Amino acid sequence: MELDFSNTSFDTKLIKPHELEEIFEDPFAIRLLPDTERADGEVRYYLLGKTIGNRGLFLSFWTDGKKARVISARDLEEDESAYYDRKLAELK
Repeated sequence: MELDFSNTSFDTKLIKPHELEEIFEDPFAIRLLPDTERADGEVRYYLLGKTIGNRGLFLSFWTDGKKARVISARDLEEDESAYYDRKLAELK
């Protein structure tokens, strides 16, 4: 899947594009759908994952199946990281 980093609301110097790619490739990443519809009809997906360097990131993105546009990205908060680790432990 091709990633689109245009019009991002985050600093690509703090969160590198290769880290975002790693989150999409994380086999244990947790993908979530929003529980409410947006007025513009766009469906946004949420992704919790970890990079190869073990950096936890939370992403919001849109996709058409071929291209994904990352809307926002930030470090995982403590409770989100614990949720990811708990789900990972359930898979092992």
